[in-house]
Amino acid sequence: MEQQTPQTHTMSGKNGVDEVLPLPRMVPLAVQHVMVMYMGAITTPLVIGRVLALPAAQTATLIQADLLTSGAATLLQTIGTRWLGARLPLMQGVSFATVSCVIGIASSATLATSHDNEGLRTVYGAVIVAGLAAMLAAPLGRHIMRFFPPVVVGTSLAIMGFSLLPVAIDQIASGAGLHAGRNMLVAMSVFASAIFLSITGRGVFKNLAVIIGVGVGLVVAFAAGQLTPHLSGMPPLLAPVRPLPFGWPIFQLMPSLSMIVIVAITWVESIGDAVVVGEMTGRHATPKLVSRLLRADGLATLLGGIMGSFPYTAFSENVALLSITGVRSRWIVAMAGGILCVLGLSPFLATAVAALPPAVAGGAGLMIFGTLMMVGIQMLASLGLEPGNKPFIVASVSIVLAMAIVMKPDFFMFMPDWTQPVLQSPVVAGCVSAIVLNILFSFREKKEAPLSA
Repeated sequence: MEQQTPQTHTMSGKNGVDEVLPLPRMVPLAVQHVMVMYMGAITTPLVIGRVLALPAAQTATLIQADLLTSGAATLLQTIGTRWLGARLPLMQGVSFATVSCVIGIASSATLATSHDNEGLRTVYGAVIVAGLAAMLAAPLGRHIMRFFPPVVVGTSLAIMGFSLLPVAIDQIASGAGLHAGRNMLVAMSVFASAIFLSITGRGVFKNLAVIIGVGVGLVVAFAAGQLTPHLSGMPPLLAPVRPLPFGWPIFQLMPSLSMIVIVAITWVESIGDAVVVGEMTGRHATPKLVSRLLRADGLATLLGGIMGSFPYTAFSENVALLSITGVRSRWIVAMAGGILCVLGLSPFLATAVAALPPAVAGGAGLMIFGTLMMVGIQMLASLGLEPGNKPFIVASVSIVLAMAIVMKPDFFMFMPDWTQPVLQSPVVAGCVSAIVLNILFSFREKKEAPLSA
């Protein structure tokens, strides 16, 4: 099937998936992709480090390993081979759905023994096993595709946008009094600049609307006293992460099974993103492509377990950026993966990027996540949203479920422990809801078809 798909559009068409742009255009576009996903990329290791009360040096190692492996995972997915990688512009990062599982495994192992790093060593054993299992299960992608029709993908995109917007708002609203006012000024300067360029800009200015907005925000932040560059006390320029930084992994059955379930759940987001980007680029997410996508995710997860990171999946934030810029070249995203590798090899650069004011990232997030939400709504509208019909019910029920978790994360804490990996993530819960409702509607339609005939 995949060999029969015409490639002329993607190979030579304007803004095609295989287009190689001039270097002066590629670099800022690649940096823009990194800035969009950077906060999301470091959030998971940062939260895990804080919850497990790891020393600052070990938390820094988690972040550095995550950046390095995110870059390697992105290169695997964008460049790929005939059997590995989707060859689509998909940025890869650690899924936040892994947080509760990682903390649970690490805490249980730490309580059971007094050995140093016992918890993390058990986590990495589980991550390695889950990565291997994902690679072996990748051919199942041929059967998974049927669960992702447009109604599911559109609902999933809308949920991703809705659930990510509070993240941007929290980054803007942090602080009180004068500090809060400055945050708002910085964020709105980013937001307004990006909107202005998206409406009036042409060519490179329209494509780089978000990163130019970030530049404006940094200038405003500096003028407001929120950005004070200093070189004293900074980490070294280069300090590569060594494999197995916390010691040899410990392999146990139940932690490994738990992590395999989490990796299977992250497939929902990866496949959904691949379907959307496939529609954008003309390189549609065929069963063979999805198998290569999942195999690359599995290899990236295996590499994460070796390097001191966690399971990997596609980042929805960057899917929205593709829609904003109109530039869909996988080589730009591959360059962004290379930049992440450099950041992972350089604690100095990683720390410098992490020092960006949260309000700057929040202002950019308003633009990006809002666009992602509207792309999903637009896809649903094309199917016909009428009260009582399939798209209306699938979307409304799934979005309500996801937003309940966004507004009250412990909303489903009364449910059994084995359901928590799904019910603690608004994106995963909403996507699973859309898949299940679509299956129920399809089953009912099949039963009613003979009667109507």
